[in-house]
Formats: sequence, C-alpha cells, structure tokens
Amino acid sequence: MRKKVEVVVFEGALPLDISGAAAVFSTATKLFEKAGQNNGYEMHFTAKRTGSVILEGNFSVCIDACIGEIGDVDMILIPGGLGIEEVITDIEFMEKVQRAVEGTPQVVSVCAGSGILAATGILDGRTAATHWLMASRFSAQYPKVNFDASMLYQKDGHVYTSAGVSTGIDLALSIVEEDYGRKLAMRVAKLLVVYYRRPGWQTQFSPLLEMQTSSTERFAELEEWIVENISRKLPVELLAEQAGMSPRNFARVFVKETGKTPAKYVEEVRLEHARAMLEAGECDIDHVATVSGFEREERMRKAFLRTFGVSPRQYISHFAVPKERNT
Repeated sequence: MRKKVEVVVFEGALPLDISGAAAVFSTATKLFEKAGQNNGYEMHFTAKRTGSVILEGNFSVCIDACIGEIGDVDMILIPGGLGIEEVITDIEFMEKVQRAVEGTPQVVSVCAGSGILAATGILDGRTAATHWLMASRFSAQYPKVNFDASMLYQKDGHVYTSAGVSTGIDLALSIVEEDYGRKLAMRVAKLLVVYYRRPGWQTQFSPLLEMQTSSTERFAELEEWIVENISRKLPVELLAEQAGMSPRNFARVFVKETGKTPAKYVEEVRLEHARAMLEAGECDIDHVATVSGFEREERMRKAFLRTFGVSPRQYISHFAVPKERNT
C-alpha cells in the first residue's frame, strides 16, 4: 500500500525543497512498480487555494486541493523559501497547516519550512534542524524549540526537519530507509546519483568550505598549496617558509587571520580529503590515511572520532556509496 504524502505549497516556496524530496519518493515508487508491487508514495500538492502557485524562480505547481482536504495522509511535507515570511503571518494558511499536521504520522519540513512548523506549535519541546541563516531568528521567535544549526537533518518523535535545500534529499532518503529498508534507499540514491546518505549529525558546512569562506588574501596561496600537498608532512616550519615568514610570526598571524592554529587547519584539510575518498567508495583505510597525510590509520581514526564522533569504518557504513564490482 502506498503512503499518501501531502506537500504543502505556497507562493515563493523554493522549488528544490519540493522537487528534491519528491524525486526521492517518486523514484522509490517507480522501483516498486517495476517489481510489480503497490508500495511507495502517492504525492499530492496542496495550497491555501486551488489552481497554480508560483514558486521562487517563476516555477509553477498545479494544486490538487486545499490544505487538509485530501483526506487522511501518512506524511505532510512543508518546504522553505522566501515566501515563508508572508505565509507565517497568514492566519488562514497557518490554521489550515495546523489542522493538517495534527494526527499526521510523519510531519516533515525542508529548510526554513521548520519555521512554519514552529509557528504551529508542533516543534515545542523538540530539537529541529533548519537553514543556518534562519537558526538565530527562529530561536528568538520560537524559544520553546531547540533549533540546531549544525545538523543536516533531525528526527524528534514523528517530526522530521532538515537544513538548507539539498539536505531535503538526505532526509527523504532516511525516511525511505525507515519506511522500506536500507537496500531500497541505496538503490534510490544510486539512481539519483547522490551519496547514500549524509548522516543527520554531519555539519551543514564541510571543513574545506568553511576554510575557503574564512580565508584571507594573505594566506590564500598557502591554503591552496596545503591542499595540493596534503599527503606530505606539513610542520609549521615548512608552512612558514612557504608563506615567507618566521615560524613564530607565522603561527601568531595565522591564528589571528583564520581563527585556528596551523596544525588544526592542516588536520581539517586532511580530514576533508580523507572523508571525500571514503564517500567516493574507497574502503582501504590504510591507503586513505597515507594519501591524506595521517601516515597511520590509528592517527586518522583518532581525528575522525574527535571531529565527527565516529571512526572511519563507521563513517563508511553511514553513507559511502559502494564501488561497483565488475561482473
């Protein structure tokens, strides 16, 4: 029996918040159809009014019915988008959403859609993920909700929330796994050419992205050089020489400019390099440790546990895509 999913749409909703999760659910359904089974998901799009709704980017969605008027559903999904500012203050819209989420077995939001859920009160006393840009604002508006800006997605009871945009795909894959098993979720991820699947506890920013966005022009070339030479030993003396500074002055200025010591910075680049290899399906942990500059597996293992809370092997089992074997 297919699960009935109600996707609530509003003017200015973000298309990818809707289409990302919808692609996961529809792909799972097609796999069941191919196997001659009537499982999967039956998607319905609702809004305050019937007709068509214009999303961000001038995309439009045809609406099946008004919110809460398609009968009992198994899941309700709320997207985010620039239009959230207006709909949260729309009394009629919010009353419809509040009635719709009551008693629904799975309540899901993507990105800033968690703000709509918070406004209904369903998130009171719960921990919720949301887009990092909205976390502080939502925390101030809804003090009874614990908004966690660090997580990609979060499940608290029957309520599922996710961070920005593409994380809706990760959340949808986790729901497919919960509903129908890991094997199907992995097949869906493979067909959509996405990783199976980033765990919810993974930070919204990759370390390398954080480093790139916090980089200063002064050390930009050095940071590129570190990435290109990550398999080497990189003591502070070598980094200082590369930067044309004395070791002592280099260490002091580097901390001032980047907010972290040279050793910590190098370790984060090594971790980013290592986890990218693991996510791509490289299972030889000794090899990953060597080419990432950790030299020994144990050293890399300690760094993973300290930073991610899991070992490299556990990291692989969470969401790396296995390499295909030739037949």
